[in-house]
Amino acid sequence: MKKFLPSLLGAALLALTSGCASSPTSTTAWQGPPAVILVSLDGFRADYLSRGLTPHIQALAQDGVTTEGMHPSFPSITFPNHYTLVTGLRPDHHGIVGNTFYDPDHPGQKFTMRSTDSFWWSEADPIWVTAKQHGLNVGTLFWPGSESAVHDTRPDEWLPFDYKMSDTDRVDKLLSWYDAPAEKRPHFSTLYFNVVDTAGHHFGPESPEVNAALQDVDAGIGRLVDGLKKRHIPADIIVVADHGMASVGNGQIIEMDKVAPSSSYRWVTGGAYAGVDPLPGKQAKLEKALLRPHDHMECWKKEALPARFHYGTNPRVPAYICLAQQGWVILETTPDASKAPIRGEHGYDPALPDMSALFVAHGPDFKQHQVLPPFDNVDVYSLVMALLHIPANPSDGNLKPFESVLTSSTQAQ
Repeated sequence: MKKFLPSLLGAALLALTSGCASSPTSTTAWQGPPAVILVSLDGFRADYLSRGLTPHIQALAQDGVTTEGMHPSFPSITFPNHYTLVTGLRPDHHGIVGNTFYDPDHPGQKFTMRSTDSFWWSEADPIWVTAKQHGLNVGTLFWPGSESAVHDTRPDEWLPFDYKMSDTDRVDKLLSWYDAPAEKRPHFSTLYFNVVDTAGHHFGPESPEVNAALQDVDAGIGRLVDGLKKRHIPADIIVVADHGMASVGNGQIIEMDKVAPSSSYRWVTGGAYAGVDPLPGKQAKLEKALLRPHDHMECWKKEALPARFHYGTNPRVPAYICLAQQGWVILETTPDASKAPIRGEHGYDPALPDMSALFVAHGPDFKQHQVLPPFDNVDVYSLVMALLHIPANPSDGNLKPFESVLTSSTQAQ
């Protein structure tokens, strides 16, 4: 029994600390317009909401605003779409054109999801930069780009991404920022959950593991709402996803080195779509291999991509883009048989229903019981800026999709 006592005491202390973190410590009343909280549930496909596993999110939707489906931007992957949500720009315009890519202006350097050098992120101003310029307090809990000093500006509160931090601890950390003195509380904050996306990739969107992850993030949303109520913080909460998720069939893999000679290209990125650059003197050979009919895949020179993708003009975009049929993935070579296969993927055509992303909005500035027709995620930026009562930068979206669901006081801004 003695050997278990320290761990039992540790668990008890952890439970007490968690409880304290979610309990208000400040009694100063909130002043000014409602706080705006943008929550990302990575990989939460729009139709997951109908599974009956997310009562807290469903309650926000029923008493606020939701949509039949929000269209991600191409490519429908994590980093490009998170930056689109907070800049209002397509990936082609804000510069985060993939989860991995190269920049001709910085030869030899490759962007990955761990890149924080400001030059990667500075082709656009995310919401927190503009908000700070207008004197607002900002806190970002895990949002792509928030670890970088974009134009020498950082959020007032931010953390480097910690994959191991539980959803409960993430919520409690954000709530703790609202326990600060009134003049330091965030007017705008972000919160990020990744478990639904992770489960979708590993087990597929129809799996019990995804259903469990849905319940986990729903509990996090419930904890957030409850914590704000206890603190008497009026808040406009916008819950979004960056993209949906599609099932990947057994063996539905396209190996790029069997499509084109590996000596003819530099591999940039792969998955539902792939990007490659020709090696010197190999463009004709690569083009001949790629720009022909393929089973389960279509390839283009980047300047010839379909116009509806709004993609291909940024120098960071690879020279050739190949897009897989939904349910297939494009890999550099034969996958390692010792590793678990991919069961779910995103990055496909944003118009496909399985790529549709969640959107729910609730708070004092939103009307109740509203369902919007589908819209593009570039519009979310304009909505947030209107709620913050600060002017939006030029963007690829606008406020029009939301005008009918905002209260008259917000519309007047």
